[in-house]
Amino acid sequence: MSAFVTDGPDLPLTGERTVPGLAEENYWFRRHEVVYRQLAARCAGRDVLEAGCGEGYGADLIADVARHVIGLDYDESAVAHVKARYPRVEMRHGNLAALPLDDGAVDVVVNFQVIEHLWDQARFVSECARVLRPSGLLMVSTPNRITFSPGRDTPINPFHTRELNADELTQLLVDAGFASVSLSGVFHGPRLAEMDARHGGSIIDAQIARAVADAPWPAELLADVAAVTSADFDIVEVATDRAHHIDDSLDLIAIAVRP
Repeated sequence: MSAFVTDGPDLPLTGERTVPGLAEENYWFRRHEVVYRQLAARCAGRDVLEAGCGEGYGADLIADVARHVIGLDYDESAVAHVKARYPRVEMRHGNLAALPLDDGAVDVVVNFQVIEHLWDQARFVSECARVLRPSGLLMVSTPNRITFSPGRDTPINPFHTRELNADELTQLLVDAGFASVSLSGVFHGPRLAEMDARHGGSIIDAQIARAVADAPWPAELLADVAAVTSADFDIVEVATDRAHHIDDSLDLIAIAVRP
C-alpha cells in the first residue's frame, strides 16, 4: 500500500502483497496478521495448505501448531524467499486455479487476502474442496468491497480483480459445495479509533493520501502506523454480536466446512 518507504524488506514490496518489518506497511501487515493469530488454533495438529502464502510469515506462524504446512504461491521469487527464510514450511510453486495436490490431501486450506486477486475465484474454491478431506476447513479472508472500494465497480487496488461483499463470499462458498459457512469481520479497536480521530477521521485514508503523493510521511502519521499491533484490531463473529454489522467490517473472514 505504501509508495514511499524508508527502508526495504527482504522480499520487495510490490503493492500486491504485504510484508513484515516495514514501518509504512505496518498497519496493513498487522491487519493481516491478526487473522492468522486468531485462526491458527483451528490448524492445531492438522495438515494445512496456505494457498497464496506470499512472504510466508503466516504459514510459518501456523507451523507453530500444525502437523505439517504446505505453502503455495505463483510468484517464483516468493517461493524462493519462503524456502530460504521459513524452513518449517514445505514450499511449492503453482497455480491456485489448479492446486498441485492430490484429492483429500489436507485438513485445512488457508487463503488470506488472496481471493480478491484471482481471475477465476469459483474454480479456486472448487479446487479447495477437492484437496480437502471430509469435514476439512476452508478459511478465507478478503477485503470487504463495501468499505474497501465503496461505491465502485472497479477495485481501488489495481492488483484486485474482483472484491466481494459478505453475501457474495458466502454464495461463492456454497456454490462450491461447502456447508456451515460462518462469517466474521475485522474492525478497528479502541486504540485505532483514536488514531482515526487524530488523522482526519481515517488513518487508512491518511495512508492512502501519502502513497498517492509518493512523498515522505508526516512524523505523527508514521509514528502511529508503526505503533499498530495486531491487538488493535477486533475480530467479531457478527452472528453473535449485535453491536457490529458485517457490512461495516474492514475485512471479511469466512470459515466453511467441506461435507
